Amino acid sequence: MNTQVKKVDAMHPDMDIMREAGEIIRQGGLVGFPTETVYGLGADALLPEGAKRIYAAKGRPSDNPLIVHIADFEALKKITSYIPPQAKALADAFWPGPLTMIFQKSDAVPYETTGGLDTVAVRMPSHPTALALIREGGGYIAAPSANTSGRPSPTLAEHVYEDLKGKIPMILDGGAVGIGIESTIIDLSEEIPMILRPGYITKEMLSEVIGEVKDDPGFASADPNVHPKAPGMKYRHYAPKANLTIVSGEAGAVIERINALTQEHQQKGEKVGIICTDESRSQYVGDVIKSTGSRQDEDSIAQHLYAILRDFDDMDVDVIFSESFATPRIGHAIMNRLLKAAGHQVIEV
Repeated sequence: MNTQVKKVDAMHPDMDIMREAGEIIRQGGLVGFPTETVYGLGADALLPEGAKRIYAAKGRPSDNPLIVHIADFEALKKITSYIPPQAKALADAFWPGPLTMIFQKSDAVPYETTGGLDTVAVRMPSHPTALALIREGGGYIAAPSANTSGRPSPTLAEHVYEDLKGKIPMILDGGAVGIGIESTIIDLSEEIPMILRPGYITKEMLSEVIGEVKDDPGFASADPNVHPKAPGMKYRHYAPKANLTIVSGEAGAVIERINALTQEHQQKGEKVGIICTDESRSQYVGDVIKSTGSRQDEDSIAQHLYAILRDFDDMDVDVIFSESFATPRIGHAIMNRLLKAAGHQVIEV
């Protein structure tokens, strides 16, 4: 299969291109497209074959549910059996945007899309290209991240092409995404709404709108006996090819330990990559040193993390050490992704 890459103005996409992409979706095909979080791999959410093609292209386990993307709130009525009052309040506050809500599904949504579950995950992206594709594609697009399952999520069209060329007919290239980590997921089918995946919309932000919200204790736990509720969270995600270890603690001690570990691995002839920030970059001695940006700019850290992990793959590093990013607002979400990429390998200093 030949994979076409169509460049689009992210804010004002060419509607001829969008109609062409929408027709691929309507015919049961797949399209890679930008959202404000990461690039998605879209198919018609109401066609069982569309979901099957997504799983096949990504190599994704079929019990890992897909998020259904919609372009207006009214679209919820067709795909859910009940819309709780909290949903309207959250939609008014955060849609369009990086928030996914889980509802009881209707019969319109095939089990292939929901990974066999009776619930459906739904979000309304804010990216103009994504919204245009949803409308042209029939109103309901199932879309996980547009990468090979387990790899770092794509934040550029080039990442999508690298992973999925020859497997999908079209990629819409809208440039770099804005946020860089996946949406927050909140389960509204629970008596007390539960966050199943942390993201740009924080627990505090959600609580301000709907009151009490709890975290799924399994999503950040390294304990194999603590199982996350969201099926997708049990799988290895975001991982580079090289072994990644996080070093956490006071800044000076972290730098000292990473440099010592780097020298040990270099003496064995191994190529070492280091993930740090602008503030500490000059103090490291690794072979490939990558800064996520300033610690004063949390958004920069989130936006660059996945691209850096992919860069290390391209540079064939053997081992990677990363600082910890316990930033005040979205550090919880950033560390959730980094911990999964590292297989929860953490050195405390």
